Amino acid sequence: MKKNDFVISTDKAPAAIGPYSQAVVKGNYLFISGQLPINPATGKIEKATSGEQARQSMENIKSILEECKLTTNDLIKTTIFVKDLNCFAEVNEEYAKFFSDYAPARACVEVSRLPKDALVEIEAVAYIE
Repeated sequence: MKKNDFVISTDKAPAAIGPYSQAVVKGNYLFISGQLPINPATGKIEKATSGEQARQSMENIKSILEECKLTTNDLIKTTIFVKDLNCFAEVNEEYAKFFSDYAPARACVEVSRLPKDALVEIEAVAYIE
């Protein structure tokens, strides 16, 4: 890593399950790795529905943001990966609860499978002033 880059880690979000960091700062940007709907206290996926899993994934993102003294208002881009795009409305409803008048740019894509057989995974990019 270059000297102005650094890794972010918090026990308030699930630990990485592979060779990657929870998040990395590069210049004025925070890149948050895909967050599975894992409860950081138990290390397990406890939520059954796509909406509930989206909420847990966003809570994990929020915890990483807070570790950097940021909020969801600092997010500039997210990508949502869902196992079933038929659950889009349910995921969207929970995701929207994390934003008021501002929401970041976003993509949502259906994938055939996610780690730990999760139904949802969300990655994010935030801007640091």
